[in-house]
Amino acid sequence: MNVEIIAARCARALVAAISISIAFVITTVREVEVNAATSCSMLKSLALPNTSITSAEEVPAGTFMPPGAAPNAQPNPALIGLPSFCRITATLTPSSDSEIKTEVWLPVADWNRKLQAVGNGGLAGAINYGALGLALKNAYATTSTDTGHTGNTAGAMLAHPDKLVDFAYRSVHEMTVSAKLIVDAFYGTGPRLSYWNSCSTGGRQGLKEGQQFPNDFDGIIAGAPAIRSLAASVMWVANATLSNPASYIPPSKYPAIHRAALDACDAIDGLKDRLIDDPTHCRFDPAVLACQGEDGPQCLTAPQLEAARKILAPVRNSRTGQEVAAGLEPGAELGWGAKAAGPQPYAPTIERLKYLLFKDPNWNWRTFDFDRDLNLLEGLAATDPIDAVDPDLKAFASHGGKLLLYHGWSDALISPRGTIAYYNSVLDAMAGTRETTNWLRLFMVPGMGHCGGGDGPNTFDTVTALDQWVDKGQPPDQILATHRTNAIVDRTRPLCPYPQVARYNGTGSIDDAANFACRLP
Repeated sequence: MNVEIIAARCARALVAAISISIAFVITTVREVEVNAATSCSMLKSLALPNTSITSAEEVPAGTFMPPGAAPNAQPNPALIGLPSFCRITATLTPSSDSEIKTEVWLPVADWNRKLQAVGNGGLAGAINYGALGLALKNAYATTSTDTGHTGNTAGAMLAHPDKLVDFAYRSVHEMTVSAKLIVDAFYGTGPRLSYWNSCSTGGRQGLKEGQQFPNDFDGIIAGAPAIRSLAASVMWVANATLSNPASYIPPSKYPAIHRAALDACDAIDGLKDRLIDDPTHCRFDPAVLACQGEDGPQCLTAPQLEAARKILAPVRNSRTGQEVAAGLEPGAELGWGAKAAGPQPYAPTIERLKYLLFKDPNWNWRTFDFDRDLNLLEGLAATDPIDAVDPDLKAFASHGGKLLLYHGWSDALISPRGTIAYYNSVLDAMAGTRETTNWLRLFMVPGMGHCGGGDGPNTFDTVTALDQWVDKGQPPDQILATHRTNAIVDRTRPLCPYPQVARYNGTGSIDDAANFACRLP
């Protein structure tokens, strides 16, 4: 037979074989997807410890609406364009007085074999659907909890110690244990790696996991962690600005105070860029804004000036002079309303005082006497299961866990110095930087507010940084951050591992991260 004919027949046979193989692969993938969808509904009958699965259904791509959302409500951008996923809702009951709602979302296709658990803000009380959506879009199985109560309130914890424990730490641990079992039941294998990712209360939750349940996660992202109760600092500011109506600083004056702070401290780092790289070196006195004539939005009256100085000053015990909490940093003025704007102080703090300290639903915050009641606050801190101040992370580090902390220098709610103090306490407990740098890093973010926003570059990808660190062994020596105005990127900067800071190389645009390097100050 002609060699060319033989070759042609062989080629056709090879093409046919490849086509059959491709068809088989496509069919197999489709069967996996169909089986996954079928398995989703079957998970309704899955029996797990302390867990009652209340629903299990596949959600087609692009169709998810959060429970209770109004039909014409503006959709959360994080929930637009979601891929198809298996949605599990469950109630966890680790105690007889527990009723912890949780959800687990499982990609029907293209799962990256990892779990990303997400946390809460304030006093929780709701599933974090936006964070679930972002994790799902990045191919993670993901989970969230309401921490055992409904609404951003501590009322359910009054005379219910188990509900307090659930909020403090137990709900997140129980959620994580159940989520891993659900992942295993759906895919036939558990997550290869598990991460925690959250900010504020969620940052505290992540630290609590590392401290008390060190094997739950391989990596933890804890942003602006509410390590201690905010009560002392919130009531300090309330006393300064709200106890006397003349001391109240209206938000219309915040821009002027902010400009004055930048004028005083922007150039300390050698670069005029309308950012304060490290406010701890700033010596800003709001007296430069003292009204010389009539009151107006560009000046501060004498009582307002005194209040502004208190906001910037450390909270101190008037009897001992001991510092109780750090003040707010220069550069955070545009966010002062979180604590200083009336007619009420920060609501979650008032809730904690009302229900957990004074145990009186009718307690009025205006009766709080800072000198008299500070001892009560300090007593609460000594036994509070919510606080996450334990620096002993040996067990977490020993199993290979990585901890990525971050905090905005312009945070007007939680003092950034508190996070630095915790970081340093871990260094002390774990024998210093040399022993911790391979598993612990802190990134301070100039110009960023509470968990985001602000003048500085405030959008950055900590999840990819953590994943590269845990999965690839590549620690984050810097993280690229961007700032946008009207959705257009107008500045980029590297975020540096503390105590390093980004320093301008001397040439090129100051709005381009490529012209900066991380250096020790």
